Amino acid sequence: MLKQRVITAAIGIPIIILTVWFGDPWFSLLIAAATLAGTFEFYRMAGLNKREPLTYFGLLWVVALVLNPHYNPHALPILMSAAMVISLVWLLCCSPRERAFHNWAWLVAGVLYVGWMLSYWLNLRFLDDMGSWVYLAIFTTFANDSGAFFVGRKWGKHHLASTISPGKTWEGVIGGLLSAIVAVIAISKIPILFSPAPFTYWQIILLGFLISLFAQLGDLVESLLKRNTGVKESGKLLPGHGGVLDRFDSLIFVGAMVYYYAIWVMA
Repeated sequence: MLKQRVITAAIGIPIIILTVWFGDPWFSLLIAAATLAGTFEFYRMAGLNKREPLTYFGLLWVVALVLNPHYNPHALPILMSAAMVISLVWLLCCSPRERAFHNWAWLVAGVLYVGWMLSYWLNLRFLDDMGSWVYLAIFTTFANDSGAFFVGRKWGKHHLASTISPGKTWEGVIGGLLSAIVAVIAISKIPILFSPAPFTYWQIILLGFLISLFAQLGDLVESLLKRNTGVKESGKLLPGHGGVLDRFDSLIFVGAMVYYYAIWVMA
């Protein structure tokens, strides 16, 4: 399994680096593809029938939502309101009555959890011309995940949340936190990304702490959803990692957090 994880990462990381570097339309297409795959996995976990038209409406909704920063951010209230009305009218007319609330609740949950949260990565990419904030957020998160995985695997003894994710330990949390702080400091010192460096040391250390915190919260949330829906993995698209949500669960909250950190703390 570890070998598969390494191979998948060796293929995926260069793709991420290049799409972030070249920007749009490539980065937007990458986020849209990840959003579609993640939402489909989410709906499958929730038990929504893939032949149900409402599932495909949800997929269209998340694409429109995640690409919203491109065409008109002010259209967001119209988009959300129209999609709400259309989905509810569809339930009224066509959905099986005994599953109406279940289907609609999971439809909206998938749109907000995957589509809304991942749309922040486009906003983060728009903050500068080189994608510096995106690189910092993504690779600090990956460092956190790797540190938590290897430290937890080697020294983990004290369970973090055994009823949600038995494999996660407090030792892994500490390993992830230290790895994130080291990574965020190192990335912030890369001249081509941040020159001159906009951070003080307390700002960059705090950011590393917050990325680690939100990454591990995102991981736990997805573990809780999988446990409640009775699945071990969200999918099998990424060998060694599982599905898109299994690999990118820790990124879902991080994009929004780093975006607001950049515009509120660093402004």
